[in-house]
Amino acid sequence: MAADRDPNFTAKLLHLLMLSTYWGMQIWVTFISGFVMNNHLNRHTYGFIQSRLVPFYLHMGSACAFLNLAIYAVYHPSDLLDEREAFQIFIFFVSVTVSAVNAQWFGQMTSEIMADMHLIEQACGLGQDIGLGSNREAYAKLCDTDGKYKHLSGRLWLYRLLSSLCNLGCIACNFYSLCYTAENLVTL
Repeated sequence: MAADRDPNFTAKLLHLLMLSTYWGMQIWVTFISGFVMNNHLNRHTYGFIQSRLVPFYLHMGSACAFLNLAIYAVYHPSDLLDEREAFQIFIFFVSVTVSAVNAQWFGQMTSEIMADMHLIEQACGLGQDIGLGSNREAYAKLCDTDGKYKHLSGRLWLYRLLSSLCNLGCIACNFYSLCYTAENLVTL
């Protein structure tokens, strides 16, 4: 249902730019850059880059999601919404909320825990191995012999899991929004 006024070209362009920028970042960071870096950088370099890259990605994603919600809500007043438009606003709201929680809590905690673990690993001469799963025995032994490291390892696993679930939730929201937007294009 159209609002009292249809969005102008600038609003439409900004909405599409934010949606596509966030989608592109999500695909690149989630499915490409992490795997490439993990297979070519040592554990600590990879962790250091991720600790700088991921917070920026999460905050940029939150900003893009918020701008999408704001632009869409301005041109779709609540008293004129049909069910699909209301669901689209809900999807944008979920994306904003989940990305903000991920940026402010899970992503930040993951970086802090990983930095603490790297200090312990460096003291034990670990962290220069390349690739996921390389030198597993040494890290398992460190977990067995160092209670603090074992505790940090468990917390890191939990926060990475929660952050990943949030990220996948935002990807799903953006995929739905892309489909909704494509379905509502008048012409290409």
